[in-house]
Amino acid sequence: MERIVEVAYGASVKSVLTLLEKNLLPDVVIRLLTRLLLAGRLRSGYKPTAELQLSDLLRFVNSIKEMPIAINTEKPKTQHYELPTAFFELVLGRNIKYSSCYFPKDSSSLEEAEEAILALYCERANVEDGQSVLDVGCGWGSLSLYIARKYSNCKLTGLCNSKTQKAFIDDQCRKLGIQNVEIIVGDISTFEHEGTYDRVFSIEMFEHMKNYGELLKKIGSWMKEDSLLFVHYFCHKTFAYHFEDVRDDDWITRYFFSGGTMPSANLLLYFQDDVSIVDHWLLNGKHYARTSEEWLKRMDKEIVAIKEIMKMTYGKEEAVKWMVYWRTFFMAVAELFGYNNGEEWMISHFLFKKK
Repeated sequence: MERIVEVAYGASVKSVLTLLEKNLLPDVVIRLLTRLLLAGRLRSGYKPTAELQLSDLLRFVNSIKEMPIAINTEKPKTQHYELPTAFFELVLGRNIKYSSCYFPKDSSSLEEAEEAILALYCERANVEDGQSVLDVGCGWGSLSLYIARKYSNCKLTGLCNSKTQKAFIDDQCRKLGIQNVEIIVGDISTFEHEGTYDRVFSIEMFEHMKNYGELLKKIGSWMKEDSLLFVHYFCHKTFAYHFEDVRDDDWITRYFFSGGTMPSANLLLYFQDDVSIVDHWLLNGKHYARTSEEWLKRMDKEIVAIKEIMKMTYGKEEAVKWMVYWRTFFMAVAELFGYNNGEEWMISHFLFKKK
């Protein structure tokens, strides 16, 4: 096996990607190559001294202040949501939560891990029944629907950028008899809204953004004087970087995360013009690693149905390639967040109040 990895690593990236697309690379090779790429990212991200490390982060902070709120907003939408919801219903847990879960016990199931982190959000944000809640970047509504069920007197508003997601959430509300949820379709970078809320949530949306100052200014305008903002994003513990498609091996950026950002664990602390930090937590990356491993297991278990979905979505000729891409994406996420026992890439939670 070591010889296979040496040959694959010594070959050109294009030839390795060709083998990948034809489903000719064993999972163990894909994972080992991923770890080699991650080791390279760490070598470039870590600086020789603490002073240089801070200077590098401050350069990043100042650079994104000059950027728009988001770039390439349409491409990531098609990258992740071009597949029909049926794919995500097969792969994700019952709540259709397409972000990190929390496994309080080794024996926790994916469904239990979804519920555990949704409960953790509400606990950390001090959600109370009767509040008005805005879920920015609500996905398939896992958090909105959770709060709507648990706190029946809360009024939920969800903002997503996909009509397909809105249709799914609206359908779930009809099936569950939920009447306290309203879903709005819009692009956060251009979306304007007049309402204000007691609690605002953003779960794994900031990673698709750039100018956090302008973004927090906009979100701050939707907060009441005594409201709180809870943000969950994945991050590296020390440094921040952009997802850029500049080399052949940047295929995850190319196919899954165009225009994205990997923030550092403390990055939002540099953007407090309109909000002020109340609390800050870190969650070990192993929780996300296991989340993605569970997605991969479910994908493999439902591979026959998923092959048909791939054919319908990408065409018969492209189906195998995209099936491999999605499996590799889940493996890459698992390796990223599991690296160094989950102590490199992880989850950062922030609680802000309006300034």
